[in-house]
Amino acid sequence: MTEQQAEKVANLVIGLAAIGGAIYVLRTPSLRRMLWGLTRTTLAGTAPAWLMTETRRAWHESRGDSQQPAI
Repeated sequence: MTEQQAEKVANLVIGLAAIGGAIYVLRTPSLRRMLWGLTRTTLAGTAPAWLMTETRRAWHESRGDSQQPAI
């Protein structure tokens, strides 16, 4: 087996394991609730922080500041 074939087989196995895991989580009510809660927490925490950082960066770039403050 060549290295390229081994990588294809490994990618296939990992993909099937990910799909199987997703199906198992989505069919188990307690895991589905936990996943939904983690998703909400992640989006509520990271999305506003990312948006603020990007807005601040764009603001400084539009003013032509050569030095941006440490974030």
